[in-house]
This record gives sequence, C-alpha cells and structure tokens, in this order.
Amino acid sequence: MNATQQHMLDVYRAAQLGSPAPPAPGLNDWQVVREVREHHRFRAVAEDRPPRAHRLRAALANLFASSTRSSGRGAGRPRPVAGTGSSACG
Repeated sequence: MNATQQHMLDVYRAAQLGSPAPPAPGLNDWQVVREVREHHRFRAVAEDRPPRAHRLRAALANLFASSTRSSGRGAGRPRPVAGTGSSACG
C-alpha cells in the first residue's frame, strides 16, 4: 500500500468516525524539517555546545566563489565552446 492509498483509507475511517480528516501526505514535510533543525539547535545550546554551522551551505558557497574567481566570469554566463564560431557560409 502506498502513501496515497493509506491516506484515502485514513480519510474514509475519519469520515466514518466523524473525526477531522488527516492532512495529505507530503503537505507539511518542510515544516517538519525546519522543526527538527530548530530542535537540534536548541539541544546544542541547552547542552552548552556551539550549534553546528551550515557546513554544506558554506562549502557550496566557497566552491561557487572559487569557481567564479578562477574563471573571471559570472556564473550566469556560460563559457563559449572552442571551434563553434557561427559563420553565415552555407
């Protein structure tokens, strides 16, 4: 049984019992992720340890900054491919 079928069964049972229907699957996923992250930060502070830094975000920012510095170009402009000059000869 997949998540959609389980949700439909739960909605049916809630209707039979007169209780409110449960939320659709995947509706609050990002809210749960945020709450878990905040809980971990709270636990770190409560246990007198520094909260973990955003290591992945910092690593990606450093990678992005180093790639734009080394090429001297902006990230929005692709590099031209060598040998593909447009000529009107045909």
